[in-house]
Amino acid sequence: GNPGRGSHSMAVAARKVVEETRILLARFFNSDIKRIVFTLNCTDALNLGIKGLLKAGDHVISDSISHNSVARPLKKLEKLGVKVTRLPPSVETGVVSPEDIEQAIISGTRLIIITHASNVTGVIQPVEKYGTIARKYNLIFMVDAAQTAGKYPIDVQKSYIDMLACSGHKGLLGPPGTGALYLSERVDLDSLREGGTGSFSEDDEQPDILPDKYESGTQNGIGIAGLGAGLKFIQEVGLDKIRHHEEMLTHNLIKTLSQIPGVTLTRAKKGVEQAPVVSFNIDGFEPSEIGTILDQSFDIKVRTGLHCAPAAHRTIGTFPKGTVRISLGYFNTMKDIEMTVGALQRIAHSGSLKEPCTGSRQSVSEVNSH
Repeated sequence: GNPGRGSHSMAVAARKVVEETRILLARFFNSDIKRIVFTLNCTDALNLGIKGLLKAGDHVISDSISHNSVARPLKKLEKLGVKVTRLPPSVETGVVSPEDIEQAIISGTRLIIITHASNVTGVIQPVEKYGTIARKYNLIFMVDAAQTAGKYPIDVQKSYIDMLACSGHKGLLGPPGTGALYLSERVDLDSLREGGTGSFSEDDEQPDILPDKYESGTQNGIGIAGLGAGLKFIQEVGLDKIRHHEEMLTHNLIKTLSQIPGVTLTRAKKGVEQAPVVSFNIDGFEPSEIGTILDQSFDIKVRTGLHCAPAAHRTIGTFPKGTVRISLGYFNTMKDIEMTVGALQRIAHSGSLKEPCTGSRQSVSEVNSH
């Protein structure tokens, strides 16, 4: 059934599932139910928030570690007259200084948008401090929570978050093609698409009520149902339990990887919180080579390259080759960590056996023989 379209039993049942998931998300982030808008993914949510708010002449403050889903919309808006200030994080901590954000505010500043946790380094930013600054100057505060929603507690009220964008398929354990955007009462966005909403069908113009204003067209009812199932699972297990398990895995992975000769880790410094994302390189290997060997020889799946975040790699000095990234989740185990570290030890050891200055690369079978 098409959610909200028609009064027959299947459409009503589909609508009920969608609204139940909306309620679960609202409780998850401590928001009003109608302030949760379903989107195609986190990128869609970020585009709606950024492009729906900013106009020529506005000034926005962002970080230099953003995913392309933030960096590219801002780059496009710069060509249309929006001014953008990109602040680098501290070299020592990986954290963007709240003081730098406050000093960057000018008369035309309208938005502060921050990546809660980098999808490259995993460093978690103190969004509650940024939110306090934004509210002090009556600015809109937006958070990209793609890497943290479902893994860390996020309270939009306590952190003064006006827009929170998240994907459904990462920490929230939903299927791909799902996402959401939270909007506070301080935000009124232009809609990016207009069409059927199942409400006020007699009007020629888009309805101005939430969430209908931003949810035109047939919703991904099946995907949203899957997202709701993921949220229920998180509720049953407990966010603290999930977080502690992933922190334990991340700590062990970092500890054991750091002991492998030739491995260079890109991580949060001591005393700084880190999401369960670990990036690294191995001397003598391209990131893509390591990924191929792990996949074909060990059946271990990792992400390699720039991770759609070239700005972050430029900031940390790993551009243009990028890194190997391991993303950990609740369903990973210590056995997974041991197998992965063992595989990387073999790869690193095989690299140390290469003949110097030959410029040759070893094949997967050569790595296995070592």
